[in-house]
Amino acid sequence: MTSFAIVGHLARTDGDFSLNDLPGAGRMDVLCRCVNASLFLSHDLRRDADCYLVLLGGPKAPKTVLFRGGELRSLSPDERSAGALVKKALSIPCGSEFREAAPGVYVRNGGLERLFTEHAFAVLDEKGTDIRMVPAVPEAFLLSDHQNFSDAEEALVKDAPRYSVGPVCLHADHTITVISNEIDRRKNGWK
Repeated sequence: MTSFAIVGHLARTDGDFSLNDLPGAGRMDVLCRCVNASLFLSHDLRRDADCYLVLLGGPKAPKTVLFRGGELRSLSPDERSAGALVKKALSIPCGSEFREAAPGVYVRNGGLERLFTEHAFAVLDEKGTDIRMVPAVPEAFLLSDHQNFSDAEEALVKDAPRYSVGPVCLHADHTITVISNEIDRRKNGWK
């Protein structure tokens, strides 16, 4: 199982946003692209992948929305589809445990601190070790949206291993695609 967690620093937590303006919802478009990059194959889903969206914008922050590839039933490969599922998840009351909003989509209160107690995340960072040089690819990865990690987030991840996907900085969704490709290559004996 591979898990990706993306921090949405400005992403709305109240669900009060238009699907026609996902960038205006705290760059929800970036997060939706990350959901799609984490889970979609050509004509199928990655059933062995999860995607966590850590939403930090708005009055109800922090909240975490989880997409489980093995359980999803109603996700199409476009930003609006992922955005609609996030919006639906944010519309239901939740507590400290994940609550199902739709098949394979869950929401709970809480953010990175809680996730770090549940997963041993590696941080994807352009200054990290080349992922192709490590003997084993980690199972959980943490990325930031269009903003850098805050000082508090950096303090939380200071001891996590850091990996890079190449010599230039990529968008978060592109980075996820490269990581998934590296995992696919290794699983299938490609070098």
